Amino acid sequence: MASYPEKFSLVLPALESKCSEFHHFQYDTFTETDLWEFCVKKKWRKKEIETMHLYEMINDIMDMTASDFLAYHQVEALKKARWNDDSTLENIEHLLRPSPKR
Repeated sequence: MASYPEKFSLVLPALESKCSEFHHFQYDTFTETDLWEFCVKKKWRKKEIETMHLYEMINDIMDMTASDFLAYHQVEALKKARWNDDSTLENIEHLLRPSPKR
């Protein structure tokens, strides 16, 4: 479940748009909830989300790049990685590799 569900529902159209943009560039593993959690945990970690204006949130979402999102998840994956587990590297590679063009 997404953090701040009332704010999530307000910005969902922007998240859907950004997700669609990323999917267009073959980053098909991203979901609206993933993008939302990235904003909450990374972009807005020092802000009071409850008091943010809608236009601020929408602007941050629309300015997000796939490389921002990937870099954050790569660092998070590395923090949690069990280095003796081969599946960890496979998961990281899968996240960083765009899906093949169809």
